[in-house]
Amino acid sequence: MTHAPALLVIDMQNALAEIAHRAPETIAVIAGLRARARAAGVPVVTVQHHGPPGGQLAPGTDGWRIVPELAPRDGESVIAKTGADSFLDTRLDATLAALGVTELLVTGFATEICVDTTARQALSRRYDLVLVADGHTTSVRGAEGPYAEPDRSVAHHNEIFRHLDFPGRSIRVLPAAEVDFGAP
Repeated sequence: MTHAPALLVIDMQNALAEIAHRAPETIAVIAGLRARARAAGVPVVTVQHHGPPGGQLAPGTDGWRIVPELAPRDGESVIAKTGADSFLDTRLDATLAALGVTELLVTGFATEICVDTTARQALSRRYDLVLVADGHTTSVRGAEGPYAEPDRSVAHHNEIFRHLDFPGRSIRVLPAAEVDFGAP
């Protein structure tokens, strides 16, 4: 099978960027990676969470919109989702199949929810995976709560994915600077 990557950008929406840890840095990393993907002819697929009416992520609201730095171009795929899994009840799998994608490079928000769930589902659906180590983030929170601090959560998930074993699947965790769209 031919190596055919796609860059997946999950939930990089205005309302979520407002609560994201290191939002400007993460947006810049994804924007740079996206520019390189486009230059290499690699498809960019944007996932956009659709929340309930009246909420911050209700379709059509400013909070629901993709951050301007990562707004999809005309003709690029945008996948609407309503849960943590970008594949569940969406067009994502069909879109990737139509593009001939064999490997997903996963970026976005939130590390331990939508990024983790979607990355694992990609593996279960037989896609190879690159988790972009510096291209995902989580919400801002302090050390006193029940959740791991943001930097620890991101590091933890990067390390977990370095040690996952899905037979027949390639799993890599790479910083954006080391991503080579031509390398299997």
